[in-house]
Amino acid sequence: MTTPPASRAAELREMLNFHIYRYHVLNSPVITDGEYDALYHELVRLEEEHPELVTPDSPTMRVGGQARDDLPKVRHVATVLSLQNAFSDDDVRAWRERIGKLLPSTVQLDYVVEPKFDGLSIALTYENGIFVQGATRGDGVIGEDVTPNLRTIRHLPLRIPVDPDGPPAPPRLVVRGEIYFELSIFEALNRRRVEADEAPFINPRNAASGALRQLNPRITAERPLSLTCYTILDGDGDLPRTQWDALHYLQGLGFPVMVDLCAYYDDPEEMITYLHTWEKRRKTLDFDIDGLVIKVNDRRVMADLGVAGKDPRGSIAFKFPAEERTTKLLDVAFNVGRTGVLTPNAVLEPVMVSGVTVKQATLHNFDYIAEKDIRVGDTVIVKRSGEVIPYVVGPVADLRDGSEHPISPPATCPVCNTAITQQPGEVAVYCSNTACPERLVRSIEYFVSQGAMDIEGLGERIVRQLVTARLIRDVADLYFLTADQLLGLEGFAQKKVDNLLTAIDASRSRPLPRVLASMGIKGVGSTIAELLTSHYPSMDLLEQASQDDLQTIEGLGPQISGAVVAFFADAGNRALIDKLKQGGVKMEAVGKARASDKLAGLTFVLTGTLPTMTREEAGELIELHGGKTLGSVSKKTGYVLAGEAAGSKLDKARELGIPVIDEAGLRKLIE
Repeated sequence: MTTPPASRAAELREMLNFHIYRYHVLNSPVITDGEYDALYHELVRLEEEHPELVTPDSPTMRVGGQARDDLPKVRHVATVLSLQNAFSDDDVRAWRERIGKLLPSTVQLDYVVEPKFDGLSIALTYENGIFVQGATRGDGVIGEDVTPNLRTIRHLPLRIPVDPDGPPAPPRLVVRGEIYFELSIFEALNRRRVEADEAPFINPRNAASGALRQLNPRITAERPLSLTCYTILDGDGDLPRTQWDALHYLQGLGFPVMVDLCAYYDDPEEMITYLHTWEKRRKTLDFDIDGLVIKVNDRRVMADLGVAGKDPRGSIAFKFPAEERTTKLLDVAFNVGRTGVLTPNAVLEPVMVSGVTVKQATLHNFDYIAEKDIRVGDTVIVKRSGEVIPYVVGPVADLRDGSEHPISPPATCPVCNTAITQQPGEVAVYCSNTACPERLVRSIEYFVSQGAMDIEGLGERIVRQLVTARLIRDVADLYFLTADQLLGLEGFAQKKVDNLLTAIDASRSRPLPRVLASMGIKGVGSTIAELLTSHYPSMDLLEQASQDDLQTIEGLGPQISGAVVAFFADAGNRALIDKLKQGGVKMEAVGKARASDKLAGLTFVLTGTLPTMTREEAGELIELHGGKTLGSVSKKTGYVLAGEAAGSKLDKARELGIPVIDEAGLRKLIE
């Protein structure tokens, strides 16, 4: 039975007002932004179809949430508006058609496209070039005075122009911007909170909001926030007439403005094509954006177009597919990895996230489950960013009804039924059976992967087929497979067999670091493998090394060196290496001729995404000129080579005062 429009509108108003209160006043949302948007736009459609249903308390009549009672209030000189949303190309075209009808036919529109930052909106007031006040958006008319807290943000200029040679400051200027956390800083902040037995923040936006709205500015100062500015709200004097000029004007005064992420268009169809280039590009940023803002470039035309409800007609937000959703956690399944580690995965009530139906998501480990207090039966927030595996952010505890129950590790392996073990001081729980079929499959998958022996054509399905047929019982058996064996398997024709055997044969000559990295020694990836084989250029020499010997290598600590020694002390592992030798796998390093000694004596740690080369290629370039690459940052590290989205290694470098360079800086060192 269809709900009458009046009843549904009343229901939507009640729900939306409740969620606005939870988000803006209590700082404790129980649904995601995407779900709120869906409810909001359903009400907008109802009110457009039935104008008589609009009431004074409708969320469509509001600009934002209430200001907090415990912060001083500020009345904005100009209403700080929100934006109408577009979710498709046709929505953008419909917006363009609507505003076109409101303007004289002689007006030729052009546009500016800017990132839509997922942070906390802020209004900054300057008088005679001096920062005098900063306020949150609040309800768009009245916000919260957070001036002392904003002064702790180093990106914010306290006096303009910052450069004496810049444009002169107007008598009065009100600038709108966004406060946000860089993702790498947010992750480091959450790690520190967990170490201090404090609850981690759910997402960067909530953390930024909480940090800025503290009553004690010292707390804000401890949480390194960032600021970007993007428009002029009000001001006196000769101000720019276009949005494009305003961005450059603000940048010239010394405001942090991401002009390089903005674009100008006078052709709406070219602009629409440009919007979709951001679907992948946004994954390279060290901050969250949830869409793009399209603005009419001429600020006078923008003002003439006016406001519809709470939305300026002259701009619109093109929203990306939502990356977070709430759903029910129905059960927990356990995956067994190559080392026997059991990883808990949430079995979910299916939910659409970022355009994909998600039925499972990782729960990371049992410490994470305990820290977040995630329970079976919870309503949970699920996140999927780009191609990243979906994961459970945390529960919405306020929606519990008492039927939920805690999640505990299983007593036995779900595959082979062997008792589960846990090493002292470790988070992980293990299946201790080295012959567990699932461990074998995962070990072979890792061995043949692109970063290891790189055997093309050996995906999970074929690996399982070979294991089930008992053709391989360890990774070395791959090098003894015959065409007759493979032709007997379902789906294997002569060409497929020839291609697979050719790929296996090619892997016999992989460099020693690749072979070592493929062995699955704990903590030994490609970087550490390169480091080890530069000191021990054969597997036999490395096998004879003691832990004390290994710890003399800079960048190698007791845990990894102990893991290497323990690996070679195991008779089964030594037998596996002998079998690989018999299969023709090379176990000696081939010396590389140096191009120069420009980097001799220097050590580098690599982090983040570089603009023109992979980290592996950068490592090879460093070694080609006499330098060495390490896996972790210490006081003895020479340089940290950092690219986009650099993580905790960059934080550590800054703490220790280690020089940080980019790709261009590396090339200068070589030159």
